[in-house]
Amino acid sequence: MTTVVFENARLVDPEAGEVTEGWLLVDKGRVEARGSGNAPEAGQRVDCRGKHLAPGIVDLGVKVCEPGERHKESYRSAGAAAAAGGVTTMITRPDTLPAIDSPETLEFVARRANEAAPVNVLPMAALTKGREGREMTEIGFLMDAGAVAFTDCDHVVADNKVLSRALTYASSLGALVVGHVQDPVLSAGAAATSGKFASLRGLPGVGTMAERMGLERDMALVEATGARYHVDQVTTAVSLPVLERARAAGLDVTAGTSIHHLTLNELDVADYRTFFKVKPPLRSEDDRRAMVEAVRDGTVGIISSMHTPQDEESKRLPFEEAASGAVALETLLTAALRLYHAGELDLPTLFRALALNPAKRLGLDAGRLAEGAPADLVLFDPDLPYVLDRWTLRSKSKNTPFDGQRLQGKVLATYVAGHAVFENVNA
Repeated sequence: MTTVVFENARLVDPEAGEVTEGWLLVDKGRVEARGSGNAPEAGQRVDCRGKHLAPGIVDLGVKVCEPGERHKESYRSAGAAAAAGGVTTMITRPDTLPAIDSPETLEFVARRANEAAPVNVLPMAALTKGREGREMTEIGFLMDAGAVAFTDCDHVVADNKVLSRALTYASSLGALVVGHVQDPVLSAGAAATSGKFASLRGLPGVGTMAERMGLERDMALVEATGARYHVDQVTTAVSLPVLERARAAGLDVTAGTSIHHLTLNELDVADYRTFFKVKPPLRSEDDRRAMVEAVRDGTVGIISSMHTPQDEESKRLPFEEAASGAVALETLLTAALRLYHAGELDLPTLFRALALNPAKRLGLDAGRLAEGAPADLVLFDPDLPYVLDRWTLRSKSKNTPFDGQRLQGKVLATYVAGHAVFENVNA
């Protein structure tokens, strides 16, 4: 394999918390060395032209609709979208048809992913059979088949005894459980966050306490079982003290949030725009600011796309009836750069949440620019402006809330193990 040197780059190092000018040498798919000044000789030279080079994004919580709904998203289309968005590792969700709840189904999707996607794909498996919350899956066998975590996604396990047993078993195997914290009764049928806006629009709402109550319940069970636990989306300020208490108590708990809850608020729904309908619903501006601050101080450590493809027929409905979710693989970094340009988060903090922290939580040797790390990289220009046209997205589904919006920042190239899997020839 030819050695590659990336020269004239601005290196974004989330571990050191700094951005420096220099070069990066890659050999056999891994980072060999880095430095400043004159770059060493190599078989291939990539002139970064002063643009930013960072660890590739590790996106925890991507929905790919194979098996069952390939018309919404396939591994081929999701992989192309991920590469174009600077995502080098997709951690996929098991909320497919059927659910990924057996070793046979898991092996099928892993084989399809490896055949079709140009980026790394690591699957999560369901925590309970059929994601029905009644009987836990064969966690040990699924781990042997390659599952990196276990989750029922937005199907909250309502039975405390079932969840307690699953957490106990997962704890004995060292498995990571990913939870969606919403009280299932309070949040049933909700389309917006309760408040003045939802009332004026006549939309059924759910209060922020539904998230906190779900989180309080799960933290109690984690304390009782000693399980490793990750909250997929914390979106409200009232949940943050619960996380802080859990950490202070020494629980093995981490938390993430979605890019949409960091960059949008409930008012963006405006006149019932269903591309802005996500789960949990968009929150108030105060909650959005609280989430940004939580990412800054590390209370919420992971930012993910929560990529959820929905076809036109699912979205072109009255707001209350429309399906929840938005595609975000290709827009994740660009949207995150809104926080950078607004002065809310710097680039090392962003890539700590986008790449380093999710990799560490899953035990992956990625998300870093250190010697020996995989050469999974994204080259991007944070200042390049453009207007997003959803029809140019590589995802099969086009349900993005950023359609027609002026954005700033584009991916120029994406590398997996030192090989280019995407190059923006128009930039």
